[in-house]
Amino acid sequence: MALVRVRFVGGPADDLVRDLPADPAGAPPQRWIMRHPGRPAPGGGEADHLYERDHRDGWGTWTMRYVRTEPFGATE
Repeated sequence: MALVRVRFVGGPADDLVRDLPADPAGAPPQRWIMRHPGRPAPGGGEADHLYERDHRDGWGTWTMRYVRTEPFGATE
């Protein structure tokens, strides 16, 4: 499986850089769910943070923009 470098923009993962799976065209997934178990969700439990693919910069790194946070792992 090919990987592509992604920088998360906004939300709790702001400026985090990771390698994500790439599709056949070399782009990251359209949406990615980031879980930060060290940061409890409102009311307890773990929160899921939704990011969406944005664009590729001049150096080949894609950006994923923060959309929203779902409490209690609601995006599963």
